[in-house]
Amino acid sequence: MAHDYDLIIVGAGLAGNCLALALRNSGLKIALVEANSREQLRHSPAGDRALALAKGSVELLEQLGAWRGVAAKATAIADIHISDRGHFGKTRLSAAEQGVDALGYVIVARDIEQHAADLVEKTDTDCLYQTRVAGLMAGYDAVNVSLKQADGRSLNLSAQVLVGADGGNSTVRKLLEIPQQVSEYGQTALVTTVQSALPNRHVAFERFTEFGPLALLPVAAKQSAVVWTRSHEQAEALLAVNDREFLAELQNCFGYRLGELKLVAPRRAFPLSLIRADSMVADRTVIIGNAVHQLHPVAGQGFNLGIRDVALLAELLMDQHDRGGDLGAASLLRDYSRQRRQDHDRTIGFTDTVVRLFSNNRLPVAALRNAGLAVLDHLPFAKSALAKHAMGLAGKLPKLGKDE
Repeated sequence: MAHDYDLIIVGAGLAGNCLALALRNSGLKIALVEANSREQLRHSPAGDRALALAKGSVELLEQLGAWRGVAAKATAIADIHISDRGHFGKTRLSAAEQGVDALGYVIVARDIEQHAADLVEKTDTDCLYQTRVAGLMAGYDAVNVSLKQADGRSLNLSAQVLVGADGGNSTVRKLLEIPQQVSEYGQTALVTTVQSALPNRHVAFERFTEFGPLALLPVAAKQSAVVWTRSHEQAEALLAVNDREFLAELQNCFGYRLGELKLVAPRRAFPLSLIRADSMVADRTVIIGNAVHQLHPVAGQGFNLGIRDVALLAELLMDQHDRGGDLGAASLLRDYSRQRRQDHDRTIGFTDTVVRLFSNNRLPVAALRNAGLAVLDHLPFAKSALAKHAMGLAGKLPKLGKDE
């Protein structure tokens, strides 16, 4: 059967654009479908968030040619300082100790998202913005997708395989009726940026408090992105107070390691939960990134897990295409799901354990975790294992894309 496209990607966020870039020299005919316009995406408040990119993710972005153009806008993480407020335990991870230039990088999401989108528009990918998925149906040899454009026109397209990279409220996942498992943390993330009196020296701070984790990520010499976890009620109260009162509470939780802090960005709030789809695949369809998993930001692993979804899927699709095989074959989708499940289980399990362990201030638990942090700080092999996990290098990284 003749298809309109070999592959249709739904969602022009980072995951969708990175997949299109990974396949740009594969010879595949690709359509990228996005409900919003480029202008809407460019001005989305979500673009203000700071992304912590693991070293492994940066290596994958380099393979895509998507890193060089934004590297100057990213801030390297030279060290990670992990501590527990009011207790003695702490652990420090160092890029120098691991023999690398950086453990990771922090970048404003909008910078890397817009750069990736610009690169995709220079490829042969057909970009259909302001186009929504209205329905889909998988057949024996094709998946048929019904689309509705902003001007009211309808389109019906077919492809060998459909990829849902359309975020946490994925239309593709909903149309496929794939259930989700949701674990509520009863927490909200407060996000902003602060300027400090003292330079951060490229240190990312992860400070656990009795209310929840508090992270300060370096974004400039004296600026840090704040991701502050509090209960829903506490977060609501902190959003309601003035800047001076907000900063006083933030300073009380973080301390004065960076001197006095000053707000330099609006405060925003996002409720937190662990969300995981029951399946990554359906007939001729794959869902990736936030469409299949949404994590607590405590370990900064959300996007890093998603780009590893992209990397493996691109590798399998190119191998299948080179063999002349069916891109939507059930065996390929099962193989993808099987290979990704271990990484999902490990990363999601680690993040969830950290949240629950360090959001518990019961004395026995606090004593145990602080003893663990103190011991970990003196065990080079254990610190190296933790650093590899933080850098996204615990497993094999696929090779993305084909040579130009």
